[in-house]
Amino acid sequence: HGFCADTARTVTIGNVSDTKKQLVEAARQALENAIELCRPGSRIGDLGHAVQSYAESQGYSVVRQFVGHGTGRQMHEDPQVPNFTDDGRPGSGKRMKTGLVIAVEPMVNAGTPEVEVLDDNWTAVTKDRSMSAHFAHTIAITDDGPWVLTRA
Repeated sequence: HGFCADTARTVTIGNVSDTKKQLVEAARQALENAIELCRPGSRIGDLGHAVQSYAESQGYSVVRQFVGHGTGRQMHEDPQVPNFTDDGRPGSGKRMKTGLVIAVEPMVNAGTPEVEVLDDNWTAVTKDRSMSAHFAHTIAITDDGPWVLTRA
């Protein structure tokens, strides 16, 4: 009906090391932690804090060059939804209101947070070539809590 949604997941294939599985699980859990906070009255910065604090507690870093976003009639709308906080604390950013629809999409790296986009202007890789995992869901903020529109 003319609305957009955004979703992503990291899938492991074949014989994957426990180290790589742990990175993927940390990225997935960081997203789930943020989703739990998608409620009226919570702040956008609370989501970034949830992602960053969990990922860093597991020994990983969070990409800062790409962020989540509002979504609706266009894929990328306001507000921006960072997966980190500048000062490392929750409570920053706009308050979420019922009816807001956002894409929360943490990218978690095994090494440094820096990424670069390759010459095809699409492929992003970690600058230090470490492993990375990415998950995203589109969430509607409702009075009854988060409604994950892209969950299977």
